[in-house]
Amino acid sequence: MAELFLLSRTQMRRIEPFFPRSRGLLRVDDRRVISGIVYVIRHGLQWRDAPRGYGPHKTLYNRFVRWSRLGVFERIFAALVAKAGEPDRLMIDATHLKAHRTAASLLKKGVLRAVSDEPRAA
Repeated sequence: MAELFLLSRTQMRRIEPFFPRSRGLLRVDDRRVISGIVYVIRHGLQWRDAPRGYGPHKTLYNRFVRWSRLGVFERIFAALVAKAGEPDRLMIDATHLKAHRTAASLLKKGVLRAVSDEPRAA
């Protein structure tokens, strides 16, 4: 099995202050679990497809859901963004944009010209 992606100790020190306090029981290794969550999200995997080295997929999922509801990840991202300063460039990911259902009829009505100049089938 290839090396697992793990957050560095420096990265962990930066985000640890935002973790909720443990309630009696010791938590599973935060570094391993958070790294597993990042790995799953970065690669667009389902939780059950996470490499076994990160621990049980149910642990990754439960921690992600619980901490998301508590706003832990939102506070981490807000703090990291605030510390980073003004960005040099902004990018928009358009893979999730949806067209309104009437957008398909704009070509038929002549509002937009066709991208291709080839004759269209009737």
